[in-house]
Amino acid sequence: MPERRERTIPGEFSGLRLDLALVRLWPELSRAKAQRLIDGGHVTVSGQAARASARVRGGEAVALELPGPAPSGLIAQDLPLSVLYEDGDLLVLDKAAGMVVHPARGTPSGTVVNALLHRLGAGAPGGERLGLVHRLDKETSGCLVVAKREAALLALQAAFKARAVEKTYLALCHGAPPDEGHLDTPYGRHPRDRTRYTGRIASGRRASTGWRVEERFGGAAALLAVALETGRTHQIRVHLTEAGHPLLADAVYGGVRREARLEEGDPVRRAAAAMGRQALHAWRLAFAHPRTGKALRFEAPLPPDLEAALAILRKATKEAAAAAGAKSAPARRR
Repeated sequence: MPERRERTIPGEFSGLRLDLALVRLWPELSRAKAQRLIDGGHVTVSGQAARASARVRGGEAVALELPGPAPSGLIAQDLPLSVLYEDGDLLVLDKAAGMVVHPARGTPSGTVVNALLHRLGAGAPGGERLGLVHRLDKETSGCLVVAKREAALLALQAAFKARAVEKTYLALCHGAPPDEGHLDTPYGRHPRDRTRYTGRIASGRRASTGWRVEERFGGAAALLAVALETGRTHQIRVHLTEAGHPLLADAVYGGVRREARLEEGDPVRRAAAAMGRQALHAWRLAFAHPRTGKALRFEAPLPPDLEAALAILRKATKEAAAAAGAKSAPARRR
């Protein structure tokens, strides 16, 4: 059912455009939505239709009709969501690995969107995206921000586009990458496999990834803190693979193939088995609050599968160091 709202335009609004006056009367409206409502005939001033650019005098009666949400075919589902933060404007989730963000062919339910439809209702902004500002791959866990109002959605989308959002991931990769590294490449679909992406093309959209080693496990694996300057599909997985360091348990970009060449009891192979999915976690997210401008920082705790993989590697590294120390001890006594 449509929702009808009525107000009297205050005298201090005299001279404002109608669309701006609506935004001031109802701050949850964005200017773009106010203009769409006016253009769609859902706003009257003193009982008459008006243009968005019309100037108000003050004292007029304005009526606004918010159409009910269009049927989407989506199913609201009471699914568990781990909430890191919530206020009237936004919601920050710790998305579980294995949970798809948006419904798609073959996955019409059980997604973050289905859970948000139950939690927020169909009135959330963004149509069938329900206020989702960005996305994570199905098997990637961690921080995901959702707008609860259209003004917040537009502000957060602008912040992501302007690269004013800090996104830091934890990536557990093969090999011994440099302590710090940075890749800046063209980026696009793989010319021979359209389900994959690559930075090894002559031209394409720019992709920029930086990393810092947080922890090493001999020369066999490393835990990286990865900073995304751009947000392309599969970007971290592609860049690290093409740098020679695929993620553990990544079935698409080479991690699983590399593990298959290891001996059965190899710690890296066992750690990958403990993960059971690409070893990538959206660890930290920082941005300005879309309404107040306050600096916000969030951190998603390490999921149990990543904790288990790290425990295996740490134990093996410690045992290898102890064995090396014991082997060199007689030489020191001589």
